[in-house]
Amino acid sequence: MPKLRAMGPQQTIGHYRITAKLGEGGMGEVFRATDSKLGREVAIKVLPAAFAADPDRLARFHCEAQMLATLNHPNIAAIYGVEERALVMELVLGQTLAERIARRPVPVEEALPIARQIAEALQYAHERRLVHRDLKPANIKITAESRVKVLDFGLAKALASEPAAGDPAASSTVTIGATMAGTVLGTAAYMAPEQARGQAVDQRADIWAFGVVLYEMLTGRQLFAGETISETLAAVLKNEIDWVGIPTHIRPVLERCLRRDPRERWHCIGDVGVALEAGEPRAVPLRRTTPWMMALAIAALMGWWWTWRNSRPAERPLTRLSVDLGREATTGVNTTVAISPDGRRLVFPARGPGGRLQLATRLLDQTQVTLLPGTEDGFDPFFSPDGQWIGFFDRNQLKKIPVQGGAALRLCSVSQPRGAVWGGDGTIIAALGN
Repeated sequence: MPKLRAMGPQQTIGHYRITAKLGEGGMGEVFRATDSKLGREVAIKVLPAAFAADPDRLARFHCEAQMLATLNHPNIAAIYGVEERALVMELVLGQTLAERIARRPVPVEEALPIARQIAEALQYAHERRLVHRDLKPANIKITAESRVKVLDFGLAKALASEPAAGDPAASSTVTIGATMAGTVLGTAAYMAPEQARGQAVDQRADIWAFGVVLYEMLTGRQLFAGETISETLAAVLKNEIDWVGIPTHIRPVLERCLRRDPRERWHCIGDVGVALEAGEPRAVPLRRTTPWMMALAIAALMGWWWTWRNSRPAERPLTRLSVDLGREATTGVNTTVAISPDGRRLVFPARGPGGRLQLATRLLDQTQVTLLPGTEDGFDPFFSPDGQWIGFFDRNQLKKIPVQGGAALRLCSVSQPRGAVWGGDGTIIAALGN
């Protein structure tokens, strides 16, 4: 069994070779390591030595870790396995959200895509009856590609560690009773009131923590802070919320996230994500399309195109384009290839790992193709006017995804889609069948 204080570079845990120490916290030390069997880099969290003296807790931890390892989502750091007191996880490089906030408040146009990816991760886990219990900026990483990864999912419950003391920001567990019902799991400043009281919690505790994290992103200040854990918990339970710095269109969403009575709080994180999209472009499907309605839509689009063409300052010469999309590209249902408004990027269906169809993008001046996770079985792609989003159909759903990758967002249900166009005013017009 590895010794916590002796761990260092060139040591091994199972078939993992330790290469560097990444950090430590209330739940143990984290090391960078190399998997000698698969040749990939991983992160290894070596748990506190107290676990060795408590077989029941260690057995419960192994059971919880096996359940957490079933989570498979692009915004959740994966758990690969357990080695004695060590948890083997996906290595996520990049800054934590806490490090990003420490520099300055996050602008709303940057904060909302981050919040949406966090919400996607939580929704995926909540649908599987798994609650994070310790969501905070330090447990959220942002990669160089702006992909959000939620770390330590469910680890607070899996560890159920001993009472914490000292810095409330570092507290991972506070015990206020001898039974499991009286155990408080999480970090004090981000606990929901019912969690701080040691009551049973569900997904609504994560929704509270999500609201606290979003508040901190937008304002750059911690919502509930105290010099001790007791003072911080008292603030969670009683302090009024200062809404200065919160945009007016986001405040109603946050207010409902941060209602102290969980019965009055949002019950589903997916609803929070939808509410945050207020003001975002929404699809307006043409329901029960008849031939004459489709003809009318085509005529309207042609009229719009003719007006736009005639309003251009100067006629440009005809440009012919020939592009080899590669052997993995395949034909689409109605639209095979879409070109971004600036003429620099393509999106098209391609065969991903295992031969499954998903959308892929590439820049015209490059040959490298990038698959977009979350677009499996997607078809008929189209770009937003600013080229930052890709709309597409997924069976009976109309969705959109950031052009650089991220969580795919559902816009509405559709029936027999036959293509769509994203107008300059943010409206999506979709041609649908009966």
